[in-house]
Amino acid sequence: MGRSRRSIPEELLLLALDPATGTTAQPQSLDLGLAGAQLVELALAGRIAPDGDRIAVVVPRPTGDPTLDCALELLRRRGAPVRAVNWIGGPRLGLRQTYLSHLERCGMVHAVAGQMCGVLPTTRYQATDTEISREIRARLDTAIRTGVPPDPRTAALAALAHAVGLGKHLYPGNEGRSSRSRLRDLIRHDPMGGLVAHAVMDVQNGVAAQPRRSPAPVGRQAAPGARPAPEPARGVPMQPHQHRGSMARAVAH
Repeated sequence: MGRSRRSIPEELLLLALDPATGTTAQPQSLDLGLAGAQLVELALAGRIAPDGDRIAVVVPRPTGDPTLDCALELLRRRGAPVRAVNWIGGPRLGLRQTYLSHLERCGMVHAVAGQMCGVLPTTRYQATDTEISREIRARLDTAIRTGVPPDPRTAALAALAHAVGLGKHLYPGNEGRSSRSRLRDLIRHDPMGGLVAHAVMDVQNGVAAQPRRSPAPVGRQAAPGARPAPEPARGVPMQPHQHRGSMARAVAH
């Protein structure tokens, strides 16, 4: 796969891959970020477009990328535009492993089998060409250092890296504080990347859906002069779902 053919989900995953440990940083939020990165890649390919806080399919023609086309088909089947936060918060089982396996087939990483506590089998992934990861990182560093508006792909990648919490992985400690802040600021340079990044953060914060107003019970009317019950405030975070059993499969990525 040539440099121009790398997708944003692949680049986000390579950014998250720790060369020392062979594991991925922020694994739970990274899953959300990969789902969001697919939306950005589809938008750059002209297949979908933002519609307020929703995502609309504008060209259902396949891209030729099986993983992206699966997401595109799921969006098409929805019929109506779907809220980005609802799409990203939906089940995406195996998405990270799908992209890791794809990077392995492309020769960008290789799998290293091991064991956890001498019993549970694990798989770690080592980059085979660190130059690729350095080039991706250099694009972010340049945008942060110069303040020049980056290209849409780099801006979207920066927005997603911030959204999933990779800032502290890429720019750790107190010395990296200003770089993390500028990474966050790059979110404004790409509308689609910004929409998706905010949706990723909303899902992590438990803002899964806007509350709906409940209808009054049938046969019951408010007394004359009584004040109506207050409507739930818009945007109040809902309790996030508790994910259980995530350690059932001990794959270290």
